[in-house]
Amino acid sequence: MPHKIKPDWQPDDAQDDHHHGRYAGFVAPGVEGGHDGMPGDMPARKRSLKKRRKLSLDDYEQGILNADKTILSRAITLVESNLPEHEEIAQALLQRILPQSGKSIRVGITGVPGVGKSTLIESLGCMLCAKGHRVAILAVDPSSTVHGGSILGDKTRMENLVREPNAYIRPSPSSGSLGGVGRKSRETMLLCEASGYDIILVETVGVGQNEVSVRSMVDFFFLVMLAGAGDELQGMKKGVIEIADLLAVNKADGDNLQPARLAASEYGRVLEFLQPATPGWKTCAVTCSAFERPTLESLWEIIEEFSAVTQDSGAFADRRKRQSIEWMHAMIEEELRNRFLRSERIQALLPEIEAQVASNTLPVTTAVNQIMHAL
Repeated sequence: MPHKIKPDWQPDDAQDDHHHGRYAGFVAPGVEGGHDGMPGDMPARKRSLKKRRKLSLDDYEQGILNADKTILSRAITLVESNLPEHEEIAQALLQRILPQSGKSIRVGITGVPGVGKSTLIESLGCMLCAKGHRVAILAVDPSSTVHGGSILGDKTRMENLVREPNAYIRPSPSSGSLGGVGRKSRETMLLCEASGYDIILVETVGVGQNEVSVRSMVDFFFLVMLAGAGDELQGMKKGVIEIADLLAVNKADGDNLQPARLAASEYGRVLEFLQPATPGWKTCAVTCSAFERPTLESLWEIIEEFSAVTQDSGAFADRRKRQSIEWMHAMIEEELRNRFLRSERIQALLPEIEAQVASNTLPVTTAVNQIMHAL
């Protein structure tokens, strides 16, 4: 029994009846000079939170090739950074791991909020992991215009998949870019592929032109839809249907099974009049449910068939080559824009010209000519 020490707040005439719940009757002494069981002579530096060790280029490379998720995450953060010192090591890292990348099947999945993409992706991902695959999920979405963070990609939406040792989930803020596509998503895919992930699932939300952008970075692209979602919603998707390799009417279970089948049949008839998104492949419409394993198996069989057909025809490799060239052109445009805006001369000139344009005293075309002349 520890020695009882009367606390300062206890009245002098009070009894040790702390059991009545009025106050603590005594205080047991703790570990002298320490805290939480630590010896009192523990150096302060050991009790403080350790800073993460700075990784070298070799550390990043070996960690990625050894499938170290922690180092993979740090490498992705590195390539997402805009700091010049980070960009330099990131580009060197990408150069080193490039021979180990490109060996996956890249699948883009889109659909408006509420169609059940996250649940479907989680169920599909868990099934693929059970088959022995290593699956990386990249959530590419519109960033908050206030703080630039992700709206999608919350791991709490995929509680089962996040516990899978062969799965990796990474939200990718888009930095406010048009259509919501992450500026560094392609680099992220390369890093995941080099780390041994043979299936890359790229999730995006159908809110604008981001579907077209995701289409330009994946091999297979499918649109998740719902039965009876309304003419307005379906009208929004017309352009996306034309670039999709598969239409999947989701939540095809229970009372919704028959309406989903009817919707898939209607979409199938529409597809007969559209040009296929991929040469040599016929886009189809199917039903699926995150809670029906056979429908998930069917989805994966379609993706596997697509991969086999397009690789045999050469369309798979041709698309990859075009995507790399398009990526290069996009990066050139972005780099030119960044260098333009970082120019001290432009920074000094721009505020005055912007003020004139805003006050309607200077036409936009004239303003552009003045800026270009200043260069």
